[in-house]
Amino acid sequence: MGWSFKLHGGIAAGLSALLLILAALTWLPGTLPLVDSAWLTVTVVLLLFPIFAAALLRILLTRADRHSVWLAFRCLPGTVQGALGSLVVSGVVVLLVSMAGAGNLQSAETRDGRYFVLDTTPYERGRIEVSQSQYVAVLESDQRSMLAIPSFLFAAAGYLALAAGELRRADAEPRT
Repeated sequence: MGWSFKLHGGIAAGLSALLLILAALTWLPGTLPLVDSAWLTVTVVLLLFPIFAAALLRILLTRADRHSVWLAFRCLPGTVQGALGSLVVSGVVVLLVSMAGAGNLQSAETRDGRYFVLDTTPYERGRIEVSQSQYVAVLESDQRSMLAIPSFLFAAAGYLALAAGELRRADAEPRT
């Protein structure tokens, strides 16, 4: 496998792990000021789209079917498979836990010193005023979701890039 595939997969997996760590930090008491900043969101979006699109393009250029991609992934070392698998599973677990914990409340915001959230309960949809503790819980749940989704996509990009590299290596080897 070429170095560019390894670098691409490694960067994607590293960013996935970083976002999962930030998501886990939201379970600590208090709010994370780093996660609430706009520059982090912009950075994640600016990195996610080219990395994921390039991985998708790389796998499409191999013209392999899903089964072949899975077999190529299975040819990677066990530690790489385990690391990527644990990143995907962790991202899904964090996302499911954060979605289950908030219930029907999301999009926490403050206006004039009062705390509001969006209630998405059917037939009662709208902004409602909540206590500060409920506001903090919804804010942290939103932060976890906004970190877990790109983390999952970065892990998927790592999977695609490394599988594409393995397919390319297999195609380049002379058959005996």
